[in-house]
Amino acid sequence: MAATKEITIALDRYDRHFPFFDGTVKAPDGFSYRALQVGQSDHLRDGTDRHGQMIKHQAFDVSEFSMSTFLMAIDRGLPLIGIPVFPRRLFSQSCMFVRADSDIEHPRDLIGRRVGLSSFQTTLSLLAKGDLKFEYGVEWERIKWLMTTDEKVKFDPKPGVVVDRAPKGTDLGALLDRGEIDAIFMPHPPASVMKGKVPTRRLFKDSKAEEQRYFNKYGWWPIMHVVAMHTDLAKAEPSLPHALMQMFDQAHEINDDFYTDPNWSRLPWIRYAYEESQRVFSNPWVNGFKRNKANLEQFILYSHDQGLLSERYAPERLFIPSTLDT
Repeated sequence: MAATKEITIALDRYDRHFPFFDGTVKAPDGFSYRALQVGQSDHLRDGTDRHGQMIKHQAFDVSEFSMSTFLMAIDRGLPLIGIPVFPRRLFSQSCMFVRADSDIEHPRDLIGRRVGLSSFQTTLSLLAKGDLKFEYGVEWERIKWLMTTDEKVKFDPKPGVVVDRAPKGTDLGALLDRGEIDAIFMPHPPASVMKGKVPTRRLFKDSKAEEQRYFNKYGWWPIMHVVAMHTDLAKAEPSLPHALMQMFDQAHEINDDFYTDPNWSRLPWIRYAYEESQRVFSNPWVNGFKRNKANLEQFILYSHDQGLLSERYAPERLFIPSTLDT
């Protein structure tokens, strides 16, 4: 019997990835896999800095990876390529926080203010800045930006844009509380904010309704992460890209079954939330290139506008050619 080739897959511990960690996702013939629970900001079972490890050290064969940093990596010809699987998605509107007593009521009130981000190129940062400009008519260039983490791929900010770096260990929540910044745009706000130590509110008073309006307008839940692999592996194993897509589809099907049990989650009303999600969004997790092309084009527009890309290239450039018919 021919030996199987083991593939390492680095993932976060989302519910849709449980089937990888418990082994219920079946590997294709000729392959086995080892799912590594690697965080990005947080240290999980198998490590942290997933995106940095993938791009700098080629630590994994396949990895969940920042969409924004991936766009920059492709632009610079780094040895990564993607499959059109998108394991993390977020709207920007619910990730914009101001102080509870803030006079900021509308995105236009951010002009001239100071806003804290994780990094300039973090995908949520990219999306939020782009949405401000193209959805709400607020030029992100007229806002002052404060970063807390290093950029994964280096770039030069656009002339005249204020981009400052906070000292390591800075608590943006404390800065917000003291009025040293006016807002935070982050997928993972500081514990001081999330645990209520610093009184905050979302910029959009009904962010849920605003996000539904956004979804109804565009038809997508914005992509945050893509699944990336090394170009050498993609060339050496031409059957692997489609096999990986099928594995992620398996995981979603298994995960979907979890919610048939109304007590699967520790949240008392999780079944109601599941039913509402199905009613409002149908299947917002849809993978494949064709059905996500418009969202990818928007991200390329945003990234080029923010000085992160040298050109607005075609989204087909991001993925293994054999996956573009999906």
